[in-house]
Amino acid sequence: MSRLAFSNLRRREIIGELADQTFDLLVIGGGITGAGIALDAQSRGLNVCLVDMQDFAAGTSSRSTKLVHGGLRYLKQLEVGLVAEVGKERAIVYENGPHVTTPERMLLPIYKDGTFGRFSTSLGLYVYDLLAGVKREERRRMLSREETLAREPLLKKDGLLGSGCYVEYRTDDARLTLEVLKKAVSLGAKAVNYMKADKFLYSGGKAAGVEATDLVTGSRHTIFAKKIINAAGPWVDDLRELDRSRNGKTLHLTKGVHIVFDHRRFPLRQAVYFDVPDGRMVFAIPRDGKTYVGTTDTNYSNRMNMADPEMTKADRDYLLMAVNGMFPDLRLTEQDVESSWVGLRPLIHQEGKSPSEISRRDEIFVSPSGLISMAGGKLTGYRKMAETAVDLVVKQLERENGGSLGGIRPCSTKTLPISGGDVGGGEAYHSFVKKKTEEGVRLGLDSRSAELLARRYGSNVDRLFAGIGRYAEQGADSGLPCEWWLMLMYAIEEEMALTPADFFVRRTGALFFDIASVRKYKEPVLRVMREKLSWTDKQAAEYAEELDRQLRQAVEPVC
Repeated sequence: MSRLAFSNLRRREIIGELADQTFDLLVIGGGITGAGIALDAQSRGLNVCLVDMQDFAAGTSSRSTKLVHGGLRYLKQLEVGLVAEVGKERAIVYENGPHVTTPERMLLPIYKDGTFGRFSTSLGLYVYDLLAGVKREERRRMLSREETLAREPLLKKDGLLGSGCYVEYRTDDARLTLEVLKKAVSLGAKAVNYMKADKFLYSGGKAAGVEATDLVTGSRHTIFAKKIINAAGPWVDDLRELDRSRNGKTLHLTKGVHIVFDHRRFPLRQAVYFDVPDGRMVFAIPRDGKTYVGTTDTNYSNRMNMADPEMTKADRDYLLMAVNGMFPDLRLTEQDVESSWVGLRPLIHQEGKSPSEISRRDEIFVSPSGLISMAGGKLTGYRKMAETAVDLVVKQLERENGGSLGGIRPCSTKTLPISGGDVGGGEAYHSFVKKKTEEGVRLGLDSRSAELLARRYGSNVDRLFAGIGRYAEQGADSGLPCEWWLMLMYAIEEEMALTPADFFVRRTGALFFDIASVRKYKEPVLRVMREKLSWTDKQAAEYAEELDRQLRQAVEPVC
């Protein structure tokens, strides 16, 4: 992929290319599901276009618990097949993108009169390991009370009997989505953010394309495709309504909230998965000098505000209650909450079930017009969901073609590294990070910055290191340290970032895990992006207000 092939610096040219052809597949929605579909289809040899009315990963795919996990809690609901599938898929996600996926030891504490007993925990984790095909070195261990407290001394001591210890995989959900999509673009896919598909076009009663509005300029564009997949997450039913095919099963939106503490205030050593009095399970996870806690699981019905759901005081207080119940010596208060995020889960409605009981299984709906809609599912299973969807597309195209399609290959994503993932797993990845950190230091970065870049960008880090010389000429007077300027240039030139929120939320995650730096660097970032992307005065004001709003929402709950 050449520089600027995935950049809004070439937005006009990229959009112009959409009108020059009929794509084999148009994907509506640039979250992890849509990105996975685009990669699977393009890697097989189909010609793919993807559009999203927001930034890529701006919805659910940047607002999850940030775990590629095996679904341990679904054993409690006897969803054995789901546990087996996502457990195996998480290993594939890790192997294909070790720079955005990290094994994380997790404690499941056992208390006298608690939800889980020692025997049931041991048996459940054993079955989990078996179903998920967990590697021998990552299989569960049962720990005594003393061993448990040695690993995490902040745990409530009263009634503690011991714990189960197993492995989950921590991820950067937004960057995982971007790396998948960047890989698709490197193979020839077209992808445009802030492009809203708002009208379907039909030929002979079948969906044959869309009219779309460029939300940056207001211009209208027509995109034709043989097949269309609706992967719009919480907006799946809105597109089905647009297609006049919203019937039968529908979405059930639930809201998940996470809150973030500075590690000095919540010095968690060890990730913990624990139950709360109402029977739900909550994670507490250390990450990048912070500790985050989540998630809630409540019904969400405000369809007027699906793009920007907000934390309420009740959400925040619920999580504070949960964390103080498990870590009572901390006495955390609302003043200790440094940041937060809120996401919507687009689940398939099941009558009579509570939000926590609704299945996370995915399902495909095909309308009379041929529109294919993807609903439900989990981040962990994105690759398998994409494989299933593209299998369907290929079968339909073959049937309509009267036979097999020339040049179409089988699915290869099981062993296809995503962008930045050509670093090897396990020890190979650690050696890569060490080597690149040393190289970054030789080029003039401090070791912390060099390591951060190597870990975040994987095998793409050389693209950032190549800009160190440019910093002296172009960036030294920007008001940004070298590593921030490098990340910003890369986000603009090679990751389609258009607004400061794109950069601070989805390209770096700083709004969640380094909110002080967002406040410190927001003005320089605004200046650099305005000059680089030629914003109008109106755009500059709108983008600045959007970032300020997101800063407020991260710390100020609504009633």
